[in-house]
Amino acid sequence: MTVTVDTQGPFVFECAGRCPCCDREAEFRAKYDWFRDHLLCSNCRSIPRERALMLTVERWYPQWRDLRIHESSPGYRGASVKLRNGCRDYVGTHFSPGVPLGEMIPGTEWACEDLERQTFADESFDLVISQDVFEHVLDPAAAFREVARTLRPGGAHIFTTPLVNKHRPSEVWAERGPDGEIVYHHEPEYHGNPIDSKGSLVTMHWGYDITEHIHRACGLPTTIVQIDDLSHGIRAEFIEVCVTRKPG
Repeated sequence: MTVTVDTQGPFVFECAGRCPCCDREAEFRAKYDWFRDHLLCSNCRSIPRERALMLTVERWYPQWRDLRIHESSPGYRGASVKLRNGCRDYVGTHFSPGVPLGEMIPGTEWACEDLERQTFADESFDLVISQDVFEHVLDPAAAFREVARTLRPGGAHIFTTPLVNKHRPSEVWAERGPDGEIVYHHEPEYHGNPIDSKGSLVTMHWGYDITEHIHRACGLPTTIVQIDDLSHGIRAEFIEVCVTRKPG
């Protein structure tokens, strides 16, 4: 592996390795020092959290291509593309207000699903994948319960969500009020959304105690996986991968 740091040239950081998302030798380059969004694969343009998630899937479930997978809110690059193209029984969903749950979203290849009240039958999937979704869910406990319900025994929810609070307790940033209105506990914050130019409202600032929140919601244990591996282009802020497993 070759690593170079160039503060004078076009990249602040550059290294060579093999990308877990496109399965090719690649250069991982960043023009800015916020690697989470800017340390890009020279081939597929994936970012570190996508590569960390894909590497975790392959290490924990190497037979993933033969499993039934539900990915909530997939993107158009990185792990989402590899999962969609490589899995024989892949289901991708997004939530789109105004589209009936379970129906296709017009102009897309995605079905409409609400993580808090899914239309899938019990034990429908071997793996549920979500990438930076659970910091935007208004009732995460309900969503964790629904994910657990739809998992088959021995299956897992493998996901990323920025654990920005680290050792501090998780904080509710916004939530749904008793009349359905949004209650803001802090200045409203939004992240990018691949199907909505307005972005997605941040509802949670998670910490490492997310494992306790998940266990209280659905009774399942969660492991937090931390990868720092430049040979796979994985180094950045807040790229922990959570693995919530359902006993077999």
